[in-house]
Amino acid sequence: MNFFERYLTLWVFMCIVAGIALGQFFPNFFQLIGAMEFARVNLPVGLLIWVMIIPMLVKIDFGALHEVRRHVRGIGVTLFVNWLVKPFSMALLGWLFIGHWFAPMLPSEQLDSYIAGLILLAAAPCTAMVFVWSRLTNGDPLFTLSQVALNDTIMVFAFAPIVALLLGISSIVVPWDTLLTSVVLYIVIPVILAQVWRKRLLLQGQAAFDATMQRLGPWSIIALLAMLVLLFAFQGEAIIGQPLVIALLAVPILIQVLFNSALAYWLNRRLGESHQVACPSALIGASNFFELAVAAAISLFGFQSGAALATVVGVLIEVPVMLLVVRVVNQTKDWYEQAPSRATEPM
Repeated sequence: MNFFERYLTLWVFMCIVAGIALGQFFPNFFQLIGAMEFARVNLPVGLLIWVMIIPMLVKIDFGALHEVRRHVRGIGVTLFVNWLVKPFSMALLGWLFIGHWFAPMLPSEQLDSYIAGLILLAAAPCTAMVFVWSRLTNGDPLFTLSQVALNDTIMVFAFAPIVALLLGISSIVVPWDTLLTSVVLYIVIPVILAQVWRKRLLLQGQAAFDATMQRLGPWSIIALLAMLVLLFAFQGEAIIGQPLVIALLAVPILIQVLFNSALAYWLNRRLGESHQVACPSALIGASNFFELAVAAAISLFGFQSGAALATVVGVLIEVPVMLLVVRVVNQTKDWYEQAPSRATEPM
């Protein structure tokens, strides 16, 4: 991990403090930024989202999709956990914890919005950081690349329907036109631009591509942090009034991360996949494409919504929790490889 990624949680805490303070001292300035909208899209946020997402998507080689046949079982586990378990389990956890058990401690007018934010977070599988987690566990790089490419391809078509379905089940009204606009703005267009840019860079050679990626890396995190300052400037009053909100929202997110990673890890072991495949498969099921989730939450519900705050809590706990998962899968390698039915050759 680079410097920014290693201390992401620290930077997020600093952005919380800075955003709340700036929002209290300069409310008119942030209200002006919040009013810069076109077709329900906040222009400063849209720009920051593109700066966050595009460098990450440039790294994705969709040509690696053919690699999925090398590890059919591992890919099957990844798809099962990411698309059939993760969004639905988060909807259930949100309904239980936020809608019922924690409801008396949270502002009643934001309960549905908090649940919506959790659903948005779970419906977007990790794109960029999974490469970091995979490297820390000595994961198979080709498998990692192929599962990310496949997940991103599915996300273009499945993100909006899954979010709409789960929000509908939760009785949360979401405008389809805004949801589809978010998908086009924050998935389709960035993917196209990133892949065009990727091809142009690779024409200059792998060294030029790697050098560009090295320079672009910090900009993604800087854009994320700048957006968090904006977000917490708008959320300051709610956080000051309800300081336990962040801790309560973190509970279902933490449970889901641990549950999904354990499920994927165990399923890969049962199906006989190698440890090098099981690790990235478990890690992508545990982490989220939080940049997309934050963008969609702001577009759908606004800066001051509970949905936007819930997605930011995902950013806050992502790094320390994922490092914990990395440590667990590394330390249990001997146990994993003692599986009696583990296959010696990939499928």
